[in-house]
Amino acid sequence: MKKQDAMNRDWIATARTLSHALPLLQRYGGATVVVKFGGHAMGDDDEMDSFARDIVLMQQVGVNPVIVHGGGPMINQMLERLGVKSDFVDGKRVTDAATVEVVEMVLSGRVNKRIVQAINDQGGKAVGLSGKDAGLMVCEQTNPTLGFVGTPTQVDPSVLHTLFAADTIPVIAPLGAGRKGETYNINGDTAAGAIATALKADRLLLLTDVAGVKDAGGEVLTELTPDQIRKLTDEGVIAGGMIPKTETALAAIDGGVRGVVILDGRAPNACLLELYTDHGAGSLIRAERLAT
Repeated sequence: MKKQDAMNRDWIATARTLSHALPLLQRYGGATVVVKFGGHAMGDDDEMDSFARDIVLMQQVGVNPVIVHGGGPMINQMLERLGVKSDFVDGKRVTDAATVEVVEMVLSGRVNKRIVQAINDQGGKAVGLSGKDAGLMVCEQTNPTLGFVGTPTQVDPSVLHTLFAADTIPVIAPLGAGRKGETYNINGDTAAGAIATALKADRLLLLTDVAGVKDAGGEVLTELTPDQIRKLTDEGVIAGGMIPKTETALAAIDGGVRGVVILDGRAPNACLLELYTDHGAGSLIRAERLAT
């Protein structure tokens, strides 16, 4: 009898959670949410399945999710396997013609299709593509010394709207085409920010391996404005690998994205916690604190 009572309490708690989530489910009905997926979760089958299940659930309750993924560790493994030597300038990989071929093979092939399959296995309908497909992302060379590394200069999201209309989840590899047909490798966060801006997304979720933006005392800041981000950067509180992520966030907000969240992708159900609980997850960056 005690076991049955415990089960009843669990069911009641589940039902209460769903009931409390109703206003947030309604809030995000019809919203576009771009998710940058990368880091630790990509290499773990259970976490991949959990992520895919959350994405399918988001779509089932009315969200248009877009996944943009990275794949640095997988690229490193393949380059080593093929004996392709990589040089680095200021910590950034020089992407020559041989390297960009491997990058495209890994990102558009192994990594992209694994995420697509995981979503399909959870009952969703996903399609993999790269920024080269349907003119999604046109790039210019970021820095000649880095080779085929690009910065998006033009994003045409029409193919994504077509996929939304067909209840299909886009999974995008961060590659773009140059004006002369070159293939460019794009930083995953940068690609996600550019796509979110073109879609005027309601949220851009940057999943990473840290809990969020931290203050000088190491505490996660749950909500920030662009001015606060700039101040923390000037003070050296925001430093290292967090700088590119906050720069992506500021550019996205300036481009019309309503809010950017930097959150720990290793946390169970991180996307659902952010969208469908009052507590949220990670650090929300938006132009006005009182905006919704």
